[in-house]
Amino acid sequence: MNTLPIIDITPLYSTDEQAWQTVAGQIDSACREWGFFYIKGHPISAERIEAVQSQARAFFAQAPAQKLKIDITQSRHHRGYGAVATEQLDPSLPSDLKETFDMGLHLPADHPDVLAGKPLRGPNRHPELPGWQALMEQHYQDMQALAQTLLRSMTLALGIERDFFDQRFKDPVSVLRMIHYPPRATASSAEQQGAGAHTDYGCVTLLCQDAAGGLQVRDVRGQSIDAPPIAGTFVVNIGDMMARWSNDRYVSTPHRVISPLGMDRYSMPFFAEPHPDTLIECLPGCQSESHPARYPVTTCAEFLLSRFADTYAYRREQEAEV
Repeated sequence: MNTLPIIDITPLYSTDEQAWQTVAGQIDSACREWGFFYIKGHPISAERIEAVQSQARAFFAQAPAQKLKIDITQSRHHRGYGAVATEQLDPSLPSDLKETFDMGLHLPADHPDVLAGKPLRGPNRHPELPGWQALMEQHYQDMQALAQTLLRSMTLALGIERDFFDQRFKDPVSVLRMIHYPPRATASSAEQQGAGAHTDYGCVTLLCQDAAGGLQVRDVRGQSIDAPPIAGTFVVNIGDMMARWSNDRYVSTPHRVISPLGMDRYSMPFFAEPHPDTLIECLPGCQSESHPARYPVTTCAEFLLSRFADTYAYRREQEAEV
């Protein structure tokens, strides 16, 4: 079948070990074959999703000068608003036809990591919209909990301790992002896409998308298939960091967004990424004499910073100044 699997994760919120094994097997199969799947039966309510989407629409509807008060290019820890064409995911194409808002784990200015100047660590930079900050900070925590539930299920197939990822996701550098894709007619050229073909950087991504559509996933034959919005689901995909951890047992699949015709598109990906000092090295059960580790050992922060430099011109400029 040329459609992504839909997995009901309701059993992951029970104590039925056999049901856990069944869901874990479905997720393992999807991660091996596609690197993409849908989940339903999660605890994030439709009311929460609507509230967050409503706030995102209100934020992006503001005047550019208002949004640029939290300009991400003026942030050393990659938080705030990214204007249209700030990001270039496919280096062979023009910069992306989208604008963004990024937030992460809020660490106050006096936190030891912030005082030490560690990369990607610091306070969130929220817009001055009523109810925004409390809603988004709660949603971030709830999405992190959902991501860790999925990661916990993956440990069964990967042959590691059930709390392996929980230990490594304390004070994570996970990112909650809001994206607005303007209609295709606003593109600077016929080649400009909403988001050029790319793989994600982190461990797992959980995507909530509105009804506009436009997400396309590359299948094993190299053809792009649509991943349409399905009510009540998240689209989940494996990122490059998990591919390295699993020695490519789990596939980090290229995907893109084609901006819709005649309408705006809003999406909310959550990029689950561990503590920045976490070692990313091949898991014991994912290597053997005939299948040795393919990637050198790195840390979460080192890997993410190298990928950010490839994608954002302002990050390259900041690195050059250091």
